[in-house]
Amino acid sequence: MILKPENFRHYVDTFNTNDIEYHKQFINNSAAWSWLEHSMPLFECPDKQLEETYYFRWWVYRKHLKKTPDGFVITEFLPKVYWSGKHNTINCAVGHHLNEGRWLSDSENYLVDYIRFWLEKGGDIRSYSSWFVYAVWEFCQVKGDYSLAVDLLPDLVSNFRLWEKSNLNESGLFWSNDDRDAMESSISGSGLRPTLNSYMYADALTISEIAKLAQKYELEGEFKEKANRMKKLILERLWDEKDEFFKVLPLESPNDSVATWQFNELDSMKNVREQIGYIPWYFNIPDEGYDGAWKQLLDIDGFYAPFGPTTAEQRHPRFMFQRDDHECLWNGPSWPFATSQTLTAMANLLNNYQQITVTKDHYFDLINIYAKSHYRKREDETMISWLDENIQPYTGEWLSRKILQEWGWRSNKGGVERGKDYNHSTFNDLIITGLVGLRPQKDDTLKVNPLVPEDEWDYFCLDNIKYRGKKITIIYDKYGTRYGKGIGLKLYVDGKKMGSSKDLQPIHVEL
Repeated sequence: MILKPENFRHYVDTFNTNDIEYHKQFINNSAAWSWLEHSMPLFECPDKQLEETYYFRWWVYRKHLKKTPDGFVITEFLPKVYWSGKHNTINCAVGHHLNEGRWLSDSENYLVDYIRFWLEKGGDIRSYSSWFVYAVWEFCQVKGDYSLAVDLLPDLVSNFRLWEKSNLNESGLFWSNDDRDAMESSISGSGLRPTLNSYMYADALTISEIAKLAQKYELEGEFKEKANRMKKLILERLWDEKDEFFKVLPLESPNDSVATWQFNELDSMKNVREQIGYIPWYFNIPDEGYDGAWKQLLDIDGFYAPFGPTTAEQRHPRFMFQRDDHECLWNGPSWPFATSQTLTAMANLLNNYQQITVTKDHYFDLINIYAKSHYRKREDETMISWLDENIQPYTGEWLSRKILQEWGWRSNKGGVERGKDYNHSTFNDLIITGLVGLRPQKDDTLKVNPLVPEDEWDYFCLDNIKYRGKKITIIYDKYGTRYGKGIGLKLYVDGKKMGSSKDLQPIHVEL
């Protein structure tokens, strides 16, 4: 190991000191460091705010490991909320939970139980939309073992067919309620949305891959055809040529017929660019030539904000519309859930597409904005690390927290500090797969492609991270003086140098 765990313990000590531990689950604060030092990958960089946020997110994630009679689950809220299911679980962020947790060295001890819970132990897997099958595949990809996915194939197929039965519209696209996308009170509302349609495309394509491994070739062909049809419809029907964006076609119920496919003929109060328009890139759905949409992420009249990105374009007349009876709005506030999706999609754009709209500098800027949002100013004016539900995009105040506090922390809303340590997004996966650039592959190779601009950092290191049963270390040392391993980017596998490059150029090696 290049990095020493003890050098980062002070972060965890500070988080514990500043914390009021309202709820304890499998690993309480007093045991946090002894567990984290062996389980989490280590990360070092010159930006200490971003580094602190990285360790804060692991500190928060372990709070949500919950041991139950059905094995381990991962919670979203720490307090019990009435809209949760068995063991206080909620499925809408399961994709985030799996993507983040897969990088723990002992992740299979927790996530295998969690995956099985949703299909075999009473988890309500269809309460909200999610990209569950795709996330299971990505977990298996990091572990290098797809036997779990193959074993669960009948349940995964059954779950997909139930979605078709309940939500497939006559158009061939899936209808979803914005609330069931966990995006209540959006400007566009319910309809044929880029959310569920992208998730169903990804799950169909993944089922076809699993079926191939299981030698179920008829099933493979069926689901590949479903995925191809979904992609065609997403690109043809949800893309607004004029506004260069994937949008929602509003529709009251899944059984309604679409009156018009022309966005300019829709009610202007519902015709809007929303951040969910970037979700198709999370699953590499668009072909090249759609990247004009990403201009909006960088535009202050679009989604760019000091504590953004916003969930709806700021130029729209209903941006941040008032609603006094609900604390969680998706009409403009910045949500870590959506920011995670967008930055994952952006990393895909930079890795998998030929385009000139987005650069590493843009990714670097946005992930730093995201990092600086992980704080709260206390009454004594001190700043502490904090994670909650949604953010006022211009001030950085945790917005739903402010509303719930003004309402007196109502018990039917989850009680005191409901959203504290909210596990509804990723951050460390974005550092690992995006900024540092460890890109999981289908085959027995490993690709490293950092999205750190060459003139920003003189060094960084990701250490003690497991990939396909091997320990990976990635270091960048501009002058060769920080780590004593020479100049440039270097990849070590089980302590052996497997690749190197200068000037942060990609490395691709066989394991």
